[in-house]
Amino acid sequence: MILAKKSDVGKVRAMNQDACACGEFPDGMAWAVVCDGMGGAASGDVASTTAVKIISERIQSSYREGMQANSIRSVLFSAIEAANAVVYEMSCSNPAFEGMGTTVVASIIRQDAVYVAHAGDSRAYRVTETGITQLTRDHSMVQAMVDRGQITPLEARDHPRKNIITRALGVDSRILIDFCEEPFEPNDVLLICTDGLTNMVDDESIFRLSQESAAGELPEKLVSLANQNGGQDNVTVVTIAS
Repeated sequence: MILAKKSDVGKVRAMNQDACACGEFPDGMAWAVVCDGMGGAASGDVASTTAVKIISERIQSSYREGMQANSIRSVLFSAIEAANAVVYEMSCSNPAFEGMGTTVVASIIRQDAVYVAHAGDSRAYRVTETGITQLTRDHSMVQAMVDRGQITPLEARDHPRKNIITRALGVDSRILIDFCEEPFEPNDVLLICTDGLTNMVDDESIFRLSQESAAGELPEKLVSLANQNGGQDNVTVVTIAS
């Protein structure tokens, strides 16, 4: 596996409230987590970094070689739920952290499959030699409007409420998590990112750049392109290539 990551404050924000981590297990399999914090002052940063730390530690301590899909799902869910409990307690006990939360995408790649758990509007993509597929579905007000047929996907890209999410880690004592399992074949790339990328760079451009770049260079090049296109938000990209 080839792992790479890049996180940048962007061109507009004063602080980077994104956080990410990735790594390999002793058996050569891999994991990754990306969070995009929200909240005033430094609280978004606290939410994302706390969540990434807890989820990373839980995944690494719980994973066992030969785990099947149901067990991997349980590892990802328990890791996210543990982070949710800590971030929510922090937000309730400290007025400076009131209302903080974070999106989350966490993934484990094992043999020929990728497993993804998420809440919020940060995304996971599977990039192959022939195309790009979004594995996650945004938990956002605008995505709900698209699902109801009120607006088109094209209209959603520039909608004034596109940043309002309907799920997040740390905003409630419980968190609703979505999960998917997808094939992962030789030369595939798992790409996890915050909306600082997808609001600035469309899927076609992400795919095109992935075909032009070495696997280890892709996050840095995508972050650079997002900044060239305006850098309106923090931008974070993690890639794992087989």
